Amino acid sequence: MFTGIITDIGDVRTVEMRGDMRARIACGYEMAGVDLGASIACDGVCLTVIAKGEDWFDVDISAETLSKTNIGANGWQQGKRLNLERALRVGDELGGHIVSGHVDGVTRIVGIADEGDSLRVTFEASAELAKFIAPKGSVALNGTSLTVNEVLGNRFGINLIPHTQGVTTWGEIAEGDAVNLEIDTLARYVARLAEAQAGSA
Repeated sequence: MFTGIITDIGDVRTVEMRGDMRARIACGYEMAGVDLGASIACDGVCLTVIAKGEDWFDVDISAETLSKTNIGANGWQQGKRLNLERALRVGDELGGHIVSGHVDGVTRIVGIADEGDSLRVTFEASAELAKFIAPKGSVALNGTSLTVNEVLGNRFGINLIPHTQGVTTWGEIAEGDAVNLEIDTLARYVARLAEAQAGSA
């Protein structure tokens, strides 16, 4: 489990196809304290450390993960920068919201506008995912816990304060970018309960 609070920015050193995709990711973590088999969220995708060095770790990425995330939509290339978060440990502060690292799908940036010192970013999601997104609810976008400002049909907006832009890859976005979207688990359960109640009425 994760919190959606980004703790490092990594970059892709190498990518190769060997059945599954294998990527080597450079990072600022003290890798001596990261076990093989540990989970690290990379742009919100929970991946397993299968090899490591002083300042890098390797992950394997399955075809299923490629089909559900922006790894397949954008294609990771050498130099690609990634939001990183290590798995939540007992006693850690829960500063964002509970994030599983299991991406539900990809949303695209359809608008970016300055709003004071912040950025207002508009996304468009599929109808299947948009029904779970609510104003003032939480979403994880590229692994970052963010609050939804407004929802209009399949589109929703969020604000990025300067701090968030500075400590994540959100300062590098452009219209058309594919972004990993994980729905808040609570929102999913509430929507399911509402559907069940409507069906029994």
